[in-house]
Amino acid sequence: KVLSNMIKQKRKEKAGKWQVPIPKVKAMTEDEMFKILRTGKRKKKAWKRVVNKISFVGDNFTRKAPKFERYIRPAALRFKKAHVTHPELKMTFCLDIVSVKKNPQSTLYTSLGVITKGTIIEVNVSELGLVTQTGKVIWAKYAQ
Repeated sequence: KVLSNMIKQKRKEKAGKWQVPIPKVKAMTEDEMFKILRTGKRKKKAWKRVVNKISFVGDNFTRKAPKFERYIRPAALRFKKAHVTHPELKMTFCLDIVSVKKNPQSTLYTSLGVITKGTIIEVNVSELGLVTQTGKVIWAKYAQ
């Protein structure tokens, strides 16, 4: 009993460290976000970009043919779940990401689904059992 209370106390202390919404985020340069990929027989063409950051792609996502793919999101950097801290409960849950709503860096990063500090994502909260005043189950909520 005492041990579980200590764990809960530690969890509360950790949860209090982060302020939501995040007030100001440092702007990222394009060099920080993308790596130039040289293509062609002599590695002369340099129009492809590899995304260096974590990104989210939906379940029904299929890659374009390599010839037409300008932005490559590596499979190792694709995330499907996110750890989200509930502000009132001060507890962290591992929830499925539904979509990336807004990346403060730029609209390009939002459309690519890149997740950086301050990005607003939509997460599936159906397993938490949250309900509205009318009794409807809440499926998705925004998180930062």
